[in-house]
Amino acid sequence: MGRYFRVLGLFWGAAIAAEMEYRVNFLLASLSSLGNLLGSLFGLFLFYRTGYRFAGWSWQEALIVLGIFTLLQGFSSTVLAPNLNKIVQQVQDGTLDFVLLKPVSSQFWLSTRTVSLWGLPDLIFGLAIIGYAGRSLGVNISGYLLSAIPIFFGLISLYSLWFMLGATSIWFVKIYNVTEVLRGLLEAGRYPMVAYPMAYRFFFTFVVPVAFLTTVPAEAMLGKGEFGWVLGAGVLAVGLFLVSGLFWRFALRFYTSASS
Repeated sequence: MGRYFRVLGLFWGAAIAAEMEYRVNFLLASLSSLGNLLGSLFGLFLFYRTGYRFAGWSWQEALIVLGIFTLLQGFSSTVLAPNLNKIVQQVQDGTLDFVLLKPVSSQFWLSTRTVSLWGLPDLIFGLAIIGYAGRSLGVNISGYLLSAIPIFFGLISLYSLWFMLGATSIWFVKIYNVTEVLRGLLEAGRYPMVAYPMAYRFFFTFVVPVAFLTTVPAEAMLGKGEFGWVLGAGVLAVGLFLVSGLFWRFALRFYTSASS
């Protein structure tokens, strides 16, 4: 593990140095993230402005769900998108050959090779919203720490889903539309699951596990969740992570090397 952490430090150090050559992009990314956040806040405000509220969710509690969603969005922009979207290019160009020959796990290399600073504004905005809403609700430090567990599980689940979609590029090459479909489905995580009809709740819980990404961590933070849901989030995360590794090795059996 120590060797992998050293490699990760080298990867991200070089990536950050390269990204800092274009500092104006960070300002533009910040403005874009702020615009998206204001749009999300306005959409949520439209529900609550007339006194309506999602069943069992006050305005501040719904803000925590939105904050966790923004946090996950920042994680995707910082780590997932810049790495996993490149799998398509590497398959097309044949440079995946060089990755497979390296003395580290190819899944690790493909998942962590670079990092983008342009997702940091979403991470900061997400933490700010969670902090503001949590302070308004009187959430104590134990609530934040307890929610960190399902949030971590959510990050693992989100990564696993994204990586498996990236692995399908070995068969389909151009998968941009598929990743956009996943991104669109995950947009449902902006609001608590009770905002949707029962059929949609079932779909976003047991088919596309959006509920485990935002609503379950928010419930854990607010002390209104059940241990079974947190345990389910952990089982889901571990299961998806193991499946992603198996699926990658299965996909490689169909990869036609550029040198053979």
